[in-house]
Amino acid sequence: MIEARDFIEAARERGFGWYAGVPCSYLTPFINYVVQDPSLRYLSMANEGDAVALIAGATLGSGGAPCGVAMMQNSGLGNAVSPLTSLTWTFRLPQLLIVTWRGQPGVADEPQHALMGPVTPAMLTTMEIPWELFPSERPALGAALDRARAHLIESGRPYALVMPKGCVAPYALAAEVRPGRRAAPAPAVLEPHRHAPDGRPSRRMALEAVVAHTPIASTVVLAATGFCGRELYAIADRPNQLYMVGSMGCVAPLALGLALARPDLTVVALDGDGAALMRLGAFATVGAYGPPNLRHLLLDNGVHDSTGGQATVSPSVSFAEVAAACGYAAALETDDTARIADWLRAPPDGRPSFARLLIRAGTSHGLPRPSMSPVEVKQRLQQHLGGS
Repeated sequence: MIEARDFIEAARERGFGWYAGVPCSYLTPFINYVVQDPSLRYLSMANEGDAVALIAGATLGSGGAPCGVAMMQNSGLGNAVSPLTSLTWTFRLPQLLIVTWRGQPGVADEPQHALMGPVTPAMLTTMEIPWELFPSERPALGAALDRARAHLIESGRPYALVMPKGCVAPYALAAEVRPGRRAAPAPAVLEPHRHAPDGRPSRRMALEAVVAHTPIASTVVLAATGFCGRELYAIADRPNQLYMVGSMGCVAPLALGLALARPDLTVVALDGDGAALMRLGAFATVGAYGPPNLRHLLLDNGVHDSTGGQATVSPSVSFAEVAAACGYAAALETDDTARIADWLRAPPDGRPSFARLLIRAGTSHGLPRPSMSPVEVKQRLQQHLGGS
C-alpha cells in the first residue's frame, strides 16, 4: 500500500498538476491530498466524460504536453467512452487515467459491479488505451509513471492505471474544501423574441458575428461537433479555431480546461442545443469553476441539424435561467445577432458569461469539411497559442 503523497508527488515531478473526476472511495486519498495543495488543481465534474474533456482542454492550453489526470470509478467508464474515442484519440490530447476496479474478479463487491468489473480491462483495450495495474508499492510508482508518460508523449493518447481495492492508504481532509464561493449571479436577461422561428437569423449570420468580434491574437474559438464547426470553417478558417468532431456535449468542459490554463486569452465555446442538453451538468461545473475569460454561446435552432433535423426539447428549456442558477456572471437569451456582438464585446465580470441565440433551422448547401485533419487543426492552434 502507498500513501497519497507518494503518487501525487511522483506525478508532479513528471508534469502532472491537473486532476478532474468523479469520486470513488478508492480515490478519496488522492482527492483529499490535491484539494489541500494550492499548487495543484482538482475539479469535481458532473460526469466522467466531462472530466476527460476538461483535462483535454487543460492539455491543449499547456502546449500539448501531458499535464493532467482524469479519475473515475470503472462504473462510470461508459460515460467517458465518447470523448475517449472521438476527442482525446482523434485530436491526440494525452492524459493519464486512473480507473478504479470495482467488481474485480475474485473480490467481493456490490451487485452493480458484477458485469463492469470483469469487462473493464477489455473496454480499455477495445478503446486502444494501454493499461496496467496501479502500483501498490512505492518502489514501483516511478517506473509505472514513466511508462505512462512515455506512451502519452509518443502517441498523444491516454494511458490508464487500473486501481484495485486497497492500493492507497487513507488521507484525511483537514477542513472541508469547496469551489470558491461567489456572489449571487445576476438574473437571466430574457429578451422578447423579435422573429418567428423561420425568420430568425441563420447559423451563418451568428457565426459571422462571432468571427467579427473574436480577434485572432487574443481569442480562441471552439466549435461544437457537426455543422457548427463546418460552417465556421467555411466562413473563415483561422488559426485560433478548433472544430470538434464527435464528443458531443463536451465543448463546454473542453473550453473550461483551456480557459483555466490560459487566463490571458478569451475562450469562446460555441455550443448547440442538442449537445448542451446531452451534458447539461457541465453548466454547473462551468458556473462553479469557470473564469471570466470564458464565454459560452449556445446557438439554438431546436433541432439536431447535422443528423437530419430531428427536434430537440430545447423550446421547453430556459438555458439562460439554467446558466444564471448555475453561477454564470451573466446569462442572455435573444434572437438578435447584434446583441451577441454586444455580449462578446462586454468586459469580463469575474465569472464566465452565457448567451443563447435563437436561430432558424437549416444550413448552407454544400457545406465543406475542413481540409486539415483534426490533429493538424489542433497542432495549428497550439502553434498559435505558443506565439500569443
